[in-house]
Amino acid sequence: MRYWRVCFLATALALLCGTAEATSQGTSAIQRWHSMDDCAKQAQAAFPDFSADSNAKREAKLEDCLNARNLPPRQPESPTQ
Repeated sequence: MRYWRVCFLATALALLCGTAEATSQGTSAIQRWHSMDDCAKQAQAAFPDFSADSNAKREAKLEDCLNARNLPPRQPESPTQ
């Protein structure tokens, strides 16, 4: 019984000590994704309807927010015809 406890504690300790820290590139990518999500939330809150006019205004607001924060543009959700 004591052997299993020691093995469990050794395994847990090895897993906790072996965790990797996030790289600066990963951290910056996550921050950019959060900023992009914030822009999308702001655009959705400003134009909550799903009419064609609101969709166009929402896309324009999203693009403006992304440009203001120097973020890459999103691809359109539906292909243009």
